[in-house]
Amino acid sequence: QVQLVESGGGLVQAGGSLRLSCAASGRTFSIYDMGWFRQAPGKEREFVAAIRWSGGSTSYADSVKGRFTISRDNAKNTMYLQMNSLKPGDTAVYYCAARLPRVGAEYDYWGQGTQVTVSS
Repeated sequence: QVQLVESGGGLVQAGGSLRLSCAASGRTFSIYDMGWFRQAPGKEREFVAAIRWSGGSTSYADSVKGRFTISRDNAKNTMYLQMNSLKPGDTAVYYCAARLPRVGAEYDYWGQGTQVTVSS
């Protein structure tokens, strides 16, 4: 299995930027498809972005498209989420997750989350 630890959260003003990191340990990081999710108070967890194991394909929620960029460095066992033009609505706990690249696979491995707060 793989262990995931997020970092880089914090308090930022609207319009600002943050870069989240997700460091992986355990099994080979490069075999996993990875994703970022977030959960705001009183709301369900929602998908933010995902990246294939090779880094060759990415996908984004409509709400963050054009503002957020997901990337990974398999040599460093780390995934990133660059968040620009942040809005108060982006306030949430952000989680990284991993799944094996199989059809129908679920995200089985999750980090503990990092808080992102965007003030207006």
